[in-house]
Amino acid sequence: MQLLLWVTLIWSFSFSLIGEFLAGRVDPYIAVGCRMVLALLLFAPWLLRKRTPIKQAFALAGIGAVQLGLMYLLLYHSFLYLTVAEVLLFTILTPVYVTLFDRLWRRRSISIYWLGPALLAVLGALIIRFKVPTTDFWFGLALVQGANLCFAFGQVAYRQLALGSSLQQSQNFGWFFVGATGVSALGCWAFADWQKMPATANDWLILLWLGLVASGLGYWLWNAGARQVNANQLAVMNNLLIPAGLLVNFALWQHSVNWWQFGAGTLLMLLSLSWAKRLS
Repeated sequence: MQLLLWVTLIWSFSFSLIGEFLAGRVDPYIAVGCRMVLALLLFAPWLLRKRTPIKQAFALAGIGAVQLGLMYLLLYHSFLYLTVAEVLLFTILTPVYVTLFDRLWRRRSISIYWLGPALLAVLGALIIRFKVPTTDFWFGLALVQGANLCFAFGQVAYRQLALGSSLQQSQNFGWFFVGATGVSALGCWAFADWQKMPATANDWLILLWLGLVASGLGYWLWNAGARQVNANQLAVMNNLLIPAGLLVNFALWQHSVNWWQFGAGTLLMLLSLSWAKRLS
Protein backbone atom coordinates (compact mmCIF):
# COMPACT_ATOMS: atom_id res chain seq x y z
CA MET A 1 0.00 0.00 0.00
CA GLN A 2 2.89 2.36 0.74
CA LEU A 3 4.08 2.27 -2.87
CA LEU A 4 0.62 3.24 -4.14
CA LEU A 5 0.44 6.10 -1.64
CA TRP A 6 3.84 7.43 -2.71
CA VAL A 7 2.86 7.33 -6.37
CA THR A 8 -0.44 9.07 -5.58
CA LEU A 9 1.57 11.90 -4.02
CA ILE A 10 3.91 12.12 -7.02
CA TRP A 11 1.03 12.15 -9.50
CA SER A 12 -0.94 14.75 -7.52
CA PHE A 13 1.94 17.22 -8.01
CA SER A 14 2.26 16.26 -11.66
CA PHE A 15 -1.39 17.11 -12.43
CA SER A 16 -0.86 20.59 -11.04
CA LEU A 17 2.29 21.10 -13.10
CA ILE A 18 0.49 20.03 -16.28
CA GLY A 19 -2.52 22.22 -15.58
CA GLU A 20 -0.58 25.32 -14.59
CA PHE A 21 2.35 25.26 -17.04
CA LEU A 22 1.89 22.90 -19.99
CA ALA A 23 -1.84 22.93 -20.78
CA GLY A 24 -2.50 25.05 -23.86
CA ARG A 25 1.22 25.65 -24.46
CA VAL A 26 2.59 22.22 -25.32
CA ASP A 27 0.66 19.78 -27.51
CA PRO A 28 -0.54 16.94 -25.24
CA TYR A 29 0.41 14.18 -27.70
CA ILE A 30 3.94 15.59 -27.95
CA ALA A 31 4.09 15.87 -24.16
CA VAL A 32 3.03 12.24 -23.74
CA GLY A 33 5.52 11.12 -26.40
CA CYS A 34 8.34 12.95 -24.61
CA ARG A 35 7.30 11.38 -21.29
CA MET A 36 7.34 7.86 -22.69
CA VAL A 37 10.72 8.32 -24.40
CA LEU A 38 12.26 9.70 -21.20
CA ALA A 39 10.77 6.87 -19.15
CA LEU A 40 12.17 4.37 -21.65
CA LEU A 41 15.62 5.99 -21.41
CA LEU A 42 15.45 5.66 -17.62
CA PHE A 43 15.16 1.88 -17.94
CA ALA A 44 17.38 1.55 -21.02
CA PRO A 45 20.55 0.53 -19.08
CA TRP A 46 18.76 -2.59 -17.78
CA LEU A 47 17.28 -3.35 -21.20
CA LEU A 48 20.74 -3.24 -22.78
CA ARG A 49 22.41 -5.38 -20.11
CA LYS A 50 19.65 -7.78 -19.09
CA ARG A 51 18.28 -10.45 -21.43
CA THR A 52 14.53 -10.80 -20.90
CA PRO A 53 12.70 -13.96 -21.99
CA ILE A 54 10.92 -13.22 -25.27
CA LYS A 55 7.48 -14.20 -23.97
CA GLN A 56 7.84 -11.93 -20.93
CA ALA A 57 9.18 -9.06 -23.03
CA PHE A 58 6.21 -9.24 -25.40
CA ALA A 59 3.78 -9.46 -22.47
CA LEU A 60 5.26 -6.37 -20.79
CA ALA A 61 5.37 -4.42 -24.05
CA GLY A 62 1.74 -5.36 -24.77
CA ILE A 63 0.61 -4.24 -21.33
CA GLY A 64 2.49 -0.94 -21.70
CA ALA A 65 0.99 -0.38 -25.15
CA VAL A 66 -2.53 -0.78 -23.74
CA GLN A 67 -2.22 0.62 -20.20
CA LEU A 68 -0.37 3.79 -21.23
CA GLY A 69 -0.10 4.12 -25.00
CA LEU A 70 -3.69 3.41 -26.03
CA MET A 71 -5.07 4.86 -22.79
CA TYR A 72 -3.42 8.24 -23.44
CA LEU A 73 -4.54 8.29 -27.09
CA LEU A 74 -8.18 7.76 -26.09
CA LEU A 75 -8.02 10.11 -23.12
CA TYR A 76 -6.47 13.05 -24.96
CA HIS A 77 -8.74 12.56 -27.97
CA SER A 78 -11.75 12.84 -25.64
CA PHE A 79 -10.85 16.48 -24.97
CA LEU A 80 -12.09 17.26 -28.49
CA TYR A 81 -15.61 16.39 -27.31
CA LEU A 82 -15.64 17.07 -23.56
CA THR A 83 -14.74 19.79 -21.13
CA VAL A 84 -11.93 19.20 -18.63
CA ALA A 85 -14.50 18.84 -15.83
CA GLU A 86 -16.37 16.15 -17.80
CA VAL A 87 -13.18 14.18 -18.52
CA LEU A 88 -12.27 14.23 -14.82
CA LEU A 89 -15.80 13.19 -13.88
CA PHE A 90 -15.93 10.26 -16.29
CA THR A 91 -12.56 8.82 -15.17
CA ILE A 92 -13.99 7.92 -11.75
CA LEU A 93 -15.35 4.57 -13.00
CA THR A 94 -11.88 3.00 -13.20
CA PRO A 95 -12.17 1.22 -9.79
CA VAL A 96 -15.22 -0.71 -11.02
CA TYR A 97 -13.33 -1.86 -14.11
CA VAL A 98 -10.33 -2.97 -12.03
CA THR A 99 -12.58 -5.11 -9.83
CA LEU A 100 -14.48 -6.57 -12.80
CA PHE A 101 -11.29 -7.45 -14.72
CA ASP A 102 -9.78 -9.07 -11.64
CA ARG A 103 -12.87 -11.20 -10.95
CA LEU A 104 -13.15 -12.25 -14.61
CA TRP A 105 -9.43 -13.00 -14.91
CA ARG A 106 -9.54 -15.27 -11.88
CA ARG A 107 -12.90 -16.74 -12.96
CA ARG A 108 -14.59 -15.64 -9.75
CA SER A 109 -18.23 -14.71 -9.39
CA ILE A 110 -19.19 -11.04 -9.57
CA SER A 111 -21.50 -9.72 -6.87
CA ILE A 112 -22.39 -6.37 -5.32
CA TYR A 113 -20.42 -7.48 -2.23
CA TRP A 114 -17.18 -7.57 -4.20
CA LEU A 115 -18.00 -4.44 -6.18
CA GLY A 116 -18.94 -2.59 -2.99
CA PRO A 117 -15.61 -0.87 -2.22
CA ALA A 118 -15.16 0.20 -5.85
CA LEU A 119 -18.70 1.58 -6.07
CA LEU A 120 -18.22 3.45 -2.78
CA ALA A 121 -14.98 4.95 -4.13
CA VAL A 122 -16.84 6.00 -7.30
CA LEU A 123 -19.56 7.66 -5.19
CA GLY A 124 -16.93 9.52 -3.19
CA ALA A 125 -15.22 10.76 -6.35
CA LEU A 126 -18.59 11.71 -7.85
CA ILE A 127 -19.40 13.87 -4.83
CA ILE A 128 -16.06 15.66 -5.13
CA ARG A 129 -15.97 16.12 -8.90
CA PHE A 130 -19.60 16.29 -10.08
CA LYS A 131 -20.36 18.86 -12.77
CA VAL A 132 -23.49 18.90 -14.93
CA PRO A 133 -22.43 17.45 -18.32
CA THR A 134 -23.11 19.23 -21.59
CA THR A 135 -25.75 17.77 -23.90
CA ASP A 136 -23.42 16.58 -26.71
CA PHE A 137 -20.93 14.33 -24.97
CA TRP A 138 -21.70 10.69 -25.78
CA PHE A 139 -18.72 10.01 -28.05
CA GLY A 140 -16.38 11.71 -25.60
CA LEU A 141 -17.86 9.60 -22.81
CA ALA A 142 -17.13 6.43 -24.81
CA LEU A 143 -13.52 7.54 -25.39
CA VAL A 144 -12.94 8.16 -21.67
CA GLN A 145 -14.44 4.80 -20.74
CA GLY A 146 -12.16 3.19 -23.31
CA ALA A 147 -9.20 4.90 -21.61
CA ASN A 148 -10.43 3.72 -18.20
CA LEU A 149 -10.74 0.15 -19.46
CA CYS A 150 -7.20 0.25 -20.88
CA PHE A 151 -5.71 1.52 -17.63
CA ALA A 152 -7.66 -0.96 -15.52
CA PHE A 153 -6.79 -3.89 -17.80
CA GLY A 154 -3.08 -3.06 -17.68
CA GLN A 155 -3.01 -3.00 -13.89
CA VAL A 156 -4.81 -6.32 -13.54
CA ALA A 157 -2.76 -7.97 -16.31
CA TYR A 158 0.52 -6.91 -14.70
CA ARG A 159 -0.60 -8.49 -11.41
CA GLN A 160 -0.96 -11.85 -13.15
CA LEU A 161 2.50 -12.05 -14.76
CA ALA A 162 5.20 -14.28 -13.33
CA LEU A 163 7.94 -11.67 -12.96
CA GLY A 164 10.14 -12.97 -10.14
CA SER A 165 11.65 -10.74 -7.46
CA SER A 166 11.36 -6.96 -7.24
CA LEU A 167 14.89 -6.65 -8.65
CA GLN A 168 14.01 -8.83 -11.64
CA GLN A 169 10.86 -6.79 -12.22
CA SER A 170 12.78 -3.49 -12.28
CA GLN A 171 15.36 -4.94 -14.70
CA ASN A 172 12.67 -6.00 -17.18
CA PHE A 173 10.19 -3.14 -16.77
CA GLY A 174 11.70 -1.16 -19.62
CA TRP A 175 9.78 -3.39 -22.04
CA PHE A 176 6.60 -1.84 -20.62
CA PHE A 177 7.74 1.52 -21.97
CA VAL A 178 8.82 0.01 -25.29
CA GLY A 179 5.15 -0.76 -25.94
CA ALA A 180 3.92 2.55 -24.52
CA THR A 181 6.44 4.54 -26.57
CA GLY A 182 5.49 2.78 -29.79
CA VAL A 183 1.80 3.61 -29.47
CA SER A 184 2.55 7.15 -28.28
CA ALA A 185 4.73 7.69 -31.36
CA LEU A 186 1.78 6.70 -33.56
CA GLY A 187 -0.39 9.20 -31.66
CA CYS A 188 2.13 11.98 -32.26
CA TRP A 189 2.28 11.13 -35.96
CA ALA A 190 -1.51 11.09 -36.33
CA PHE A 191 -2.73 13.88 -34.04
CA ALA A 192 0.08 16.17 -32.79
CA ASP A 193 0.22 19.90 -33.50
CA TRP A 194 3.94 20.36 -34.13
CA GLN A 195 3.59 24.13 -33.76
CA LYS A 196 3.20 23.52 -30.01
CA MET A 197 6.57 22.02 -29.20
CA PRO A 198 8.16 22.62 -25.77
CA ALA A 199 9.79 26.02 -26.18
CA THR A 200 11.26 27.10 -22.85
CA ALA A 201 13.65 25.67 -20.26
CA ASN A 202 10.69 25.55 -17.88
CA ASP A 203 8.74 23.36 -20.31
CA TRP A 204 11.63 20.92 -20.59
CA LEU A 205 12.27 20.82 -16.83
CA ILE A 206 8.61 19.91 -16.23
CA LEU A 207 8.73 17.27 -18.97
CA LEU A 208 11.87 15.82 -17.38
CA TRP A 209 9.99 15.51 -14.08
CA LEU A 210 6.95 14.01 -15.81
CA GLY A 211 9.01 11.60 -17.90
CA LEU A 212 11.62 10.38 -15.43
CA VAL A 213 9.72 10.63 -12.14
CA ALA A 214 5.94 10.66 -12.76
CA SER A 215 6.01 8.25 -15.72
CA GLY A 216 9.23 6.22 -15.36
CA LEU A 217 9.46 5.83 -11.60
CA GLY A 218 5.74 6.38 -11.04
CA TYR A 219 4.31 3.67 -13.28
CA TRP A 220 6.96 1.19 -12.19
CA LEU A 221 6.13 1.76 -8.51
CA TRP A 222 2.37 1.76 -9.19
CA ASN A 223 2.41 -1.57 -11.00
CA ALA A 224 4.81 -3.01 -8.42
CA GLY A 225 2.51 -1.78 -5.65
CA ALA A 226 -0.48 -3.28 -7.46
CA ARG A 227 1.06 -6.72 -6.85
CA GLN A 228 1.30 -6.09 -3.08
CA VAL A 229 -2.37 -5.35 -2.35
CA ASN A 230 -5.64 -7.09 -3.14
CA ALA A 231 -7.62 -6.07 -6.20
CA ASN A 232 -10.22 -4.18 -4.16
CA GLN A 233 -7.57 -1.98 -2.54
CA LEU A 234 -6.01 -1.35 -5.94
CA ALA A 235 -9.41 -0.39 -7.34
CA VAL A 236 -10.07 2.16 -4.60
CA MET A 237 -6.57 3.65 -4.88
CA ASN A 238 -7.31 4.56 -8.50
CA ASN A 239 -9.65 7.31 -7.28
CA LEU A 240 -7.65 8.51 -4.27
CA LEU A 241 -5.68 10.70 -6.66
CA ILE A 242 -8.69 13.01 -6.99
CA PRO A 243 -8.70 14.41 -3.42
CA ALA A 244 -4.89 14.30 -3.29
CA GLY A 245 -4.63 16.32 -6.51
CA LEU A 246 -7.18 18.87 -5.30
CA LEU A 247 -5.29 19.35 -2.03
CA VAL A 248 -1.98 19.95 -3.83
CA ASN A 249 -3.69 22.29 -6.29
CA PHE A 250 -5.16 24.27 -3.41
CA ALA A 251 -1.91 24.35 -1.42
CA LEU A 252 0.25 25.51 -4.33
CA TRP A 253 -2.10 27.66 -6.42
CA GLN A 254 -4.97 28.46 -4.02
CA HIS A 255 -7.60 27.18 -6.44
CA SER A 256 -11.06 27.12 -4.88
CA VAL A 257 -12.32 23.89 -3.30
CA ASN A 258 -15.81 23.08 -2.07
CA TRP A 259 -14.72 21.73 1.29
CA TRP A 260 -18.08 20.14 2.13
CA GLN A 261 -18.02 18.10 -1.06
CA PHE A 262 -14.32 17.39 -0.64
CA GLY A 263 -14.74 16.19 2.95
CA ALA A 264 -17.77 14.00 2.26
CA GLY A 265 -16.25 12.42 -0.85
CA THR A 266 -12.86 11.79 0.79
CA LEU A 267 -14.53 10.21 3.82
CA LEU A 268 -16.38 7.78 1.54
CA MET A 269 -13.11 6.89 -0.21
CA LEU A 270 -11.38 6.19 3.10
CA LEU A 271 -14.31 4.03 4.17
CA SER A 272 -14.13 2.16 0.87
CA LEU A 273 -10.39 1.59 1.40
CA SER A 274 -11.06 0.19 4.88
CA TRP A 275 -13.73 -2.08 3.40
CA ALA A 276 -11.40 -3.21 0.63
CA LYS A 277 -8.73 -4.28 3.13
CA ARG A 278 -11.16 -6.86 4.52
CA LEU A 279 -11.62 -8.53 1.14
CA SER A 280 -9.17 -10.82 -0.63
